[in-house]
Amino acid sequence: MTTAAPLLSLTDAATVTAALAPGRAPTRARIQAAPRHHATVSLRCHRARPLTAAAATGDSPSSAAFHGECFVVGDNIDTDQIIPAEHLTLVPSKPDEYRKLGSFAFVGLPSAAYPIPFVAPGEESSRYAVIIGGANFGCGSSREHAPVALGAAGARAVVAEGYARIFFRNSVATGEVYPLELADSGASKECKTGDVVTVDLDNSVLINHTSGKQYKLKPIGDAGPVIEAGGIFAYARKTGMIASKSA
Repeated sequence: MTTAAPLLSLTDAATVTAALAPGRAPTRARIQAAPRHHATVSLRCHRARPLTAAAATGDSPSSAAFHGECFVVGDNIDTDQIIPAEHLTLVPSKPDEYRKLGSFAFVGLPSAAYPIPFVAPGEESSRYAVIIGGANFGCGSSREHAPVALGAAGARAVVAEGYARIFFRNSVATGEVYPLELADSGASKECKTGDVVTVDLDNSVLINHTSGKQYKLKPIGDAGPVIEAGGIFAYARKTGMIASKSA
């Protein structure tokens, strides 16, 4: 049996679960409930490039929009398709293993249904900045490696019709990708892999420049600042909820 390399201790995982309960923003009381010796734990892994992405105009990087080609998947994409269990021994806190984890992103997808790989053979990162999915994205086991693998490969946002709750939480907790939910249906059927898209967080819209269509997104809400900070513990340190690393 393959043993996954842990990203969190049991205490840290319990803290994250409590802080990211549905409909509840992380609060000082919930985060401070963690023992002080866990204050220096960071869920931010060794990202090859910043989470924020520059807009197509070449303006300075901003978390308000992500622009690039999209990779489209269907309904019920599970975590074993995102990152198979045999790769869970990789430790994301090690830069070389973080990059290796990204190279395996979506390797579990059936090639008959997805002939274009998310990460090209021999590469460590993907050309696709945005992933568009159907319903129940990220279902299956509760492995934190799933959003980490997508972020390590270079994805900045997942736009789906719905999420498995644990994948949504893990995405926010690790700060690897923005898990954005569509308010309108149809994007995963109408968009094609390789279409050029923009995810506009400020206006909560997905724009497909190739087809000319737009899709309304549900606002990311309180999870946005947590992801932008680099995850739940980085956010807690940034806002003074727990002691900083230098303290």
